[in-house]
Amino acid sequence: VTFPLDLTKTRLQVQGEAAVHRSGAATGQAVPYRGMLRTAAGIVQEEGFRKLWQGATPAVYRHIVYSGVRMVAYEHLRDSVLGRSEDKSFPFWKSVVGGMSAGAIGQFFASPTDLVKVQMQMEGKRKLEGKPLRFRGVHHAFMKILSEGGIRGLWAGWVPNVQRAALVNMGDLTTYDSVKHFLLLNTPLVDNSVTHSVASCCSGLVAAVLGTPADVVKTRIMNQPRDAQGRGLLYKSSTDCLIQTVQGEGFMSLYKGFIPTWMRMAPWSLVFWLTYEQIRRICGASSF
Repeated sequence: VTFPLDLTKTRLQVQGEAAVHRSGAATGQAVPYRGMLRTAAGIVQEEGFRKLWQGATPAVYRHIVYSGVRMVAYEHLRDSVLGRSEDKSFPFWKSVVGGMSAGAIGQFFASPTDLVKVQMQMEGKRKLEGKPLRFRGVHHAFMKILSEGGIRGLWAGWVPNVQRAALVNMGDLTTYDSVKHFLLLNTPLVDNSVTHSVASCCSGLVAAVLGTPADVVKTRIMNQPRDAQGRGLLYKSSTDCLIQTVQGEGFMSLYKGFIPTWMRMAPWSLVFWLTYEQIRRICGASSF
């Protein structure tokens, strides 16, 4: 449901990329996108309605790995490694450490699928700019990246990807866990869908605020052209990308795509947490 917002966000994040113009890589026709609605409308008009879901298949693969690993890792860290307090509450600092660690672990394993997703999301833009398409499908994308860069090529951009996931999960898991248990301990609310909804809305906003800058850096590094050895031609590292972006486009360029990110994070977080809590209840497990 929220994938078109993810695609729009990715397109916005590489819009006006200063490093591309400095390197002389900006060839072909410039695409005049300026803002979320015009970007989404342009995709529909110039590429077709179905292209709003281009890259959805590797996105599903990514969430199977990412969400599965991060949820198991967080709960294990919370209950077995870091440990709860005597009153069964989970201290905030432990929740931060657990959320960041779980997100980083989950994203590391899911990074190849994220790489394919980002590059497939940019295929329509490449076609409009007169550049050749890189992939025929998901399987071809995996095989081409593997043949050109080896196993390491599948993990291109994993450092900013892991950094982003750590920040997003600090916002998502930590906020949800903390807000939910704060409400249960300090308000008349009980452990039901209303409490889950309030906590998930808070977690979506915080995750978007914390994660967008790292998401911009991740998208640009994953989408940049590479040489025969798989090294990036525009950025040497995530730090270099961050510095070039701020120097060339200003600090607020780190929040390109924030609106669609937030608009996606909020309903995604709501649907995920409500569904997750109900699945736990149906399976006989305790509430998260």
